[in-house]
Amino acid sequence: MTRETAAPGERIMEVFAIYERENPKNIKADTLAQARRDIGTFVDYVGSTYPVHRIDKKAVREWKALLLNYPVKATETKAFEGMKIAQIVKHNEKIGKPTISTNTVNRYLSGLGAFCTWLKDNGYLDSNPVTEMFLTKKKDKVVFPFKVDQMNTLFKSPFFTGCQSDDAPRFWSKPGNVLIRDHRYWVPLIMLYSGARPAEIAQLAVSDVRQEHGHWVMHITDEGDGGNKSVKNEESMRLVPVHNELVKLGFLEYHADMKKAGEDRLFPLAGRNSRGQMIADFSRDFGRYLTKIGLKSGRGLSLYSFRHGVFDAYRRAGYLDEQFNFMLGHASGNKVTGGYGILPQGILEQRVELVNAIAYPDLKLDHLRDKRESPEARVATG
Repeated sequence: MTRETAAPGERIMEVFAIYERENPKNIKADTLAQARRDIGTFVDYVGSTYPVHRIDKKAVREWKALLLNYPVKATETKAFEGMKIAQIVKHNEKIGKPTISTNTVNRYLSGLGAFCTWLKDNGYLDSNPVTEMFLTKKKDKVVFPFKVDQMNTLFKSPFFTGCQSDDAPRFWSKPGNVLIRDHRYWVPLIMLYSGARPAEIAQLAVSDVRQEHGHWVMHITDEGDGGNKSVKNEESMRLVPVHNELVKLGFLEYHADMKKAGEDRLFPLAGRNSRGQMIADFSRDFGRYLTKIGLKSGRGLSLYSFRHGVFDAYRRAGYLDEQFNFMLGHASGNKVTGGYGILPQGILEQRVELVNAIAYPDLKLDHLRDKRESPEARVATG
């Protein structure tokens, strides 16, 4: 790579020191130290005099390609002593040390991505070059986040704007005046703006959605409903504030309607299949609908794509994984476990700030708000 010389104060690690002092997202000291080490490998690749404003997708892409073949604990291994990242990767082709995992590559990208968000906010960069560069975890079933243009197509399709009938999936893709407004409508939108799992949302009780310290929250728990509710693990029990966009879309009005109707469950028509899996049939049908409207061919997109998109939304907003994992039901010290676990105001305020950081530039949902008030539509709800 061609080495460039930065003006005084414009080297990457010089500017990182400013970011480190400001620490706008209150990153823990040890995490910042880890980010400094990880970004150090990027500097190792582009050169210590590389100007911070020249960080671009090409440089990040080339660095990521090296990370994919970067050995575990390379800096602690005598065989790589004194080598730079490109030399280490090249030498490892001969000695065959195990390489870092997909999760670890994403940790490197996350540290640089958070820094680049700050660089963009402070005028050093026009855009964050790490956006959409994260690796998908290797699983038998690969899931990709929706792109914004795909979501705009989806949310303007008949399932969301008016279909022929809600009786069977074959009618969902045919335009009509029936508005589906039960769990099938709300689960994707709540996933979009919370990252919660579909079953966690579908099993919510009316009483699980309530106000705490002036903020509306969803309590994801396995308590209630005669023992029929379940969560994936202990970390999954948590309070998730209701995103401002869900309020605009009428979620609280829907909640009020269910409460007024005397329903115990927020989504009374959401059911389990023969194996006890909550809304598994809808999840399957939703994937087929994506294929029907031309968004999906083969594997990759599904109902879970909304959850995966929230991870990237948090990263775009400049948060590191460890700062938001607890919001998605992953292990963290910041969680709600037993009972209603009322949170102190300060902690709840942090959660409100986090959830409202979920955003999708250029996503258009205004038409869904307008549709709620359409006099000619027939609304199908629980």
